[in-house]
Amino acid sequence: MKVGIYFDMRNPPPWQWSWSRVYGFALEMCEEADRLGLDSVWFSEHHGFEDGYLPQPLTMAAAAAARTRRVRLGTAVIPAPLHAAPEIAEQAALVDIISDGRLDLGLGTGYRVPEYRLYGADLAKRYSTTDRRVREIRGLWSESLVVPGPVQDPLPIWLGYQGPQGARRAGRLGTGLLSLNPALLEPYREGLAESGYDMSAARMQGSFTTFVTEDPDGDWPVVRKHLAYQWDSYRRYMVEGTDQPAPRPIDPEKWRETGLRASGVGQFLYGTPQDVAEAIKAYVAGLPVEGVFLWASLAGMPEEMVSRQVQLIAGKLRPLLADVRPEESQHVDGNR
Repeated sequence: MKVGIYFDMRNPPPWQWSWSRVYGFALEMCEEADRLGLDSVWFSEHHGFEDGYLPQPLTMAAAAAARTRRVRLGTAVIPAPLHAAPEIAEQAALVDIISDGRLDLGLGTGYRVPEYRLYGADLAKRYSTTDRRVREIRGLWSESLVVPGPVQDPLPIWLGYQGPQGARRAGRLGTGLLSLNPALLEPYREGLAESGYDMSAARMQGSFTTFVTEDPDGDWPVVRKHLAYQWDSYRRYMVEGTDQPAPRPIDPEKWRETGLRASGVGQFLYGTPQDVAEAIKAYVAGLPVEGVFLWASLAGMPEEMVSRQVQLIAGKLRPLLADVRPEESQHVDGNR
């Protein structure tokens, strides 16, 4: 199994650094991931967060591409309805060129009302629009309407659909499924079959909210503060612009208690490399999972802790997952 790390570039008010340092340090960690042999680095996208959540993941991926040589670069995810297809296709092609064919393009719908208002997009049509973007982007590349085009042919596209209907849509489009939810495998495969793909074409990849440590008790007082900030802000922003009430703050202690159980693994994994590796193995057993990627930083975490976690993920966790093999799969991305 491939193992990577995940950045969102948050710079929360309680722990704020200069923006140049936030981005500079993340690029240093991308270089470190490349040097240590990690398989991938992923970047996410949101708009209007008070902590400056990364708004342009392909720009960040281009910067990382210029400073790395081997590690793959992914987006998890770009909210496709917020962007025109030529914009995504051109920027993705440029990153693929700079990286010499190392981009994985993850697309999704997004969900925040303020972001859709900011871009003048239609939230009600987000799934059909995202499906259309996939077809449009592929067409722009295959018909050489984007010049220069990407190095990879085809460039891998992944859809971050998290429900059964979305998983079926990803299958119909022949993309990878950017989710680790076991419940989505069957509808995903059904969608592949509906469009004439072989069942072996199924491939999944996704993230865990994680902190890997060799001193769980010693690190917990710091980790719990950053974990609480990260997830409470996600939950607030999820309902912003709607008439839903703000959710109650999470209890980090409960998350720690359930984090290494199969039922809670999708929420938060916390523990030693051995503990986390066993939890990941148990959760993805039987799935066609090509890789997982883990948070490098939880919402403005101290640099020394981030650096140590990247080293632990690369040096101790990744070897423990090296023998995990996905079901036999083939690369499709629109080619049958």
